Amino acid sequence: MNSSSIFLLNHPKILNFTWTQPQTVASSPHFLSLTILSYLSLTFLLSHYSFSLPANILKPITALHNFTLLLLSLIMAVGCTLSIIFHHPPLPFHHIVCFPHNTPPTGPLFFWAYIFYLSKILEFVDTLLIILTNSIQRLTFLHVYHHATVVVMCYLWLQTSQSLFPIALVTNASVHVIMYYYYLLCAMGIRPKWKRLVTDCQIVQFVFSFVVSGLMLHYHFTTTGCSGISGWCFNAVFNASLLALFVDFHGKSYAKAKKVK
Repeated sequence: MNSSSIFLLNHPKILNFTWTQPQTVASSPHFLSLTILSYLSLTFLLSHYSFSLPANILKPITALHNFTLLLLSLIMAVGCTLSIIFHHPPLPFHHIVCFPHNTPPTGPLFFWAYIFYLSKILEFVDTLLIILTNSIQRLTFLHVYHHATVVVMCYLWLQTSQSLFPIALVTNASVHVIMYYYYLLCAMGIRPKWKRLVTDCQIVQFVFSFVVSGLMLHYHFTTTGCSGISGWCFNAVFNASLLALFVDFHGKSYAKAKKVK
């Protein structure tokens, strides 16, 4: 194991992390509410004004933003995967699918859930960059709904010690590595031909989450119960709505592409 892997596994701040309200930064319900309301309000106001930044200024900013989120997504995917493998023997798969009832939100897995939660707030910049490029047609309901609601989902991961979130974190962060790599290439003036792959991966991710959720429910009803079922219920409804919206987006987008061809 190299030094970077050891750092992602055994740094004291990772090993000793605890989600505690209100001591942990950004952990209060007021912060969550204010953050989402600010995002929605600013998005609504800014989208009704026609302004943009020159391309020679905006492109480097966009490229830096996409590279930052690409790198952060990769670190989270690797860090959470290593934590699953090395910190939860001897039955890691059972443990990450179904946390024991009343599991406290402490340790490496919850550290990466916390970083993931903060990263979703950083992703609000995606919306600002769309507005600054004066590409309001890209500012869809799916985009705004996803960015606003996913923050609530990640908050509940931590607040309810939700079972199954490690798998969701690794799969979502992995998909985001692909997605932000695509956006990074676009910002650098390269137009990859595999744009459809990004949407396909997101749809596969949601379908996979429902399959694994079935296993979690099996453990929940056949054992002493899994932690964070209330958070999982919100997560399931949110994922179902996103799947429906992504499938609709996928169908409309690529139907138009076929007509153009």
